[in-house]
Amino acid sequence: MAVYDSILQTVGNTPVVKINRLGPAGINLYVKVEAANPLGSVKDRLALGVIEDAERTGALKPGQTVVEATSGNTGIGLAMVCAQKGYPLVITMAESFSVERRKLMRFLGAKVVLTPAADRALGMVKKATELAEAHGWFMTRQFENAANADMHSRTTAREIVADFAGKRLDYWVTAFGTGGTLLGVSRVLAKERPDTKIMVCEPADAPMLSDGAVQERHPDGTPVKPNASWKPHPLQGWSPDFIPKLAGEAVSSGVIHEVIKITGAEAMHWSKELAQKEGIFTGTSGGGSFAGALKVCARAPAGSTVLCMLADTGERYLSTPLFADVGADMNDEELAIMRSTPSVQLAPKA
Repeated sequence: MAVYDSILQTVGNTPVVKINRLGPAGINLYVKVEAANPLGSVKDRLALGVIEDAERTGALKPGQTVVEATSGNTGIGLAMVCAQKGYPLVITMAESFSVERRKLMRFLGAKVVLTPAADRALGMVKKATELAEAHGWFMTRQFENAANADMHSRTTAREIVADFAGKRLDYWVTAFGTGGTLLGVSRVLAKERPDTKIMVCEPADAPMLSDGAVQERHPDGTPVKPNASWKPHPLQGWSPDFIPKLAGEAVSSGVIHEVIKITGAEAMHWSKELAQKEGIFTGTSGGGSFAGALKVCARAPAGSTVLCMLADTGERYLSTPLFADVGADMNDEELAIMRSTPSVQLAPKA
């Protein structure tokens, strides 16, 4: 066991775990469990990377307020980093995202400003930009900030290369949110493991990469308007209503082998299957990526090795449809088990 000087030193070095019961015969399927990061998601890496880069460059001054727009995981990671380093944090988030995310950020000391669901991701980005300009706050700009992808090149990619040194790694499967993981890892794999095919998942309801729709951008890389191929989808953390600059750079680099469309139903199904058949707890984000990985496995040559990113923990989704059929009270089967012995019985609710 190691002794750390702060919680921030525990970011990264997440485990790669073999899939046993759900893995198809003849294929070696692994998942990289990003829920093992201290605040439960891959965005802990992003948060630490962009804050430390801003400190090095002088863009972030001691005691300055940090502001960012997020669906939740980046904000939670930033709340951890800012709490440890002593920066006030303000988050803007569309009201449609899960309640537990905003509660977690507030518990960590952040202020959360909600924006109308109808204004979607662009609305919360606009609000964060306005707040930064009005108050002189530092905006991390997760969707455009090169430090986001650089952190993944230095950590996530290096971990994958080390874990599979001297071994096959035929496919790497991921989704994209900001595009930081996709860009940062793919450029390292393309250079050092050119045999590895980069497979990217996106919502079937928002096939922006599949459709090849052009994303208009301002000179600073921010989107001018929502992407024409985007429609509302249930996969929180995946694909905002625009193609982020970092994701666009990954597409332009030509390293992506294939884009796979995933439905919300598929994502929820495989999230539950991972929990109940493998004991691996991930949200619809991870379930969606895993659904894509299984599609890859179905047509991969025998003996192939597939690595799938699982971006976060399932606890971020307790108030979402993922848990809609999970009750707090005992169901009929549980009541029957309780009544199968005579003592210590809870009286039924009226």
